[in-house]
Amino acid sequence: MESTPPRLLLVEDDPALAGLLADLLHEEGYAVDVVGDGHRGLHQGLTRDYQLMVVDRGLPALDGLDLVVRLREHGVGCPILLLTARGGVDDRVAGLDAGAEDYLVKPFEVPELLARLRALRRRHPDAAHWLPLGSRRLDVTNRRVLDGADEIPLSAREFAVLRALAGRPTRVFTREELLRAAFTGADAPGTVDACVHHLRRKLGRDTVRTVHGLGYRLGTA
Repeated sequence: MESTPPRLLLVEDDPALAGLLADLLHEEGYAVDVVGDGHRGLHQGLTRDYQLMVVDRGLPALDGLDLVVRLREHGVGCPILLLTARGGVDDRVAGLDAGAEDYLVKPFEVPELLARLRALRRRHPDAAHWLPLGSRRLDVTNRRVLDGADEIPLSAREFAVLRALAGRPTRVFTREELLRAAFTGADAPGTVDACVHHLRRKLGRDTVRTVHGLGYRLGTA
C-alpha cells in the first residue's frame, strides 16, 4: 500500500455533484481538493502536485478544455479525465487533443468513473509534473532540478522559490508574494533574497532576474 493517499484535483462547478464525488473519491482512498471554476483550477494545478485530475468541461471563468491546454503548456503531466455533457465524436476528439487522457460523458455511473481513474493510475504510475527551466528541467513531483541526467541539489527553500517563479515564468513577483508562495508567515522578506543569491550561485546569475523596484522574475537557466 502507498504510504500517502494519491492526491486528486476535482474541478467541478456544480456544488452538489462536486460534494458527492469528493466524498466518493475520499472513500476510494484519494486526498481530494475541490475547486469550482477554471481559474482556481489552474492556480491549484500549477501550485500543488497531483497524481490525477478530474475536470468538468463546462466551467465558468476558464473552460475545461482551455484549462487542460494551459496546464499542459506549463508542464503539468499528471493524467486528466474530462467530464462533459457533450458526447459527440468531435467533442471527445477535442478533449483528447487538448491533452486529456480520458473523457467521460454525463450522466455517468460512479463505478465507471472510479474504474477509469484506477486505469489511469496503472497506465501512468510515474506521471511527473515538469516545468521548463531554460536548458534544464524542474521536476516538481520529486522536487529536483535536472541538467540532462545530472541533478543540481537545492535546499527546500531554494526549490520553493524557483518553483514559484517557474510556474509563472512571465510574472514579476514581489518579495512578499514569494514569501507567501514559498515560506511560512514567520519568515522575513530577506529570506527570499538569500534564496535568490544561492540559486544564482548554483544555477547561474541569469536564472533569476531582478526587476528593480518590483521584485524578481524567472530569467534563463
